Amino acid sequence: MAHRCEKTGKGNSSGNRRSHSLRATRRVFRANIQKKRVFDPQTGTYKTMKVSTAYLRTLAKRMSEGKPV
Repeated sequence: MAHRCEKTGKGNSSGNRRSHSLRATRRVFRANIQKKRVFDPQTGTYKTMKVSTAYLRTLAKRMSEGKPV
């Protein structure tokens, strides 16, 4: 399964490692993806999602405001 957020689509990006001598080798910046169990008030059930931690902050804000997931 891809390392990608289900809601925002945030995924891996690539760049270079830079050593002290400024030699460049390829590397991957991985998105901080967490598996989270979220309550959906519309259906009354829990749903397991793989989301980024940035979206978890947005989700907490939306839940406190009473907006849907």
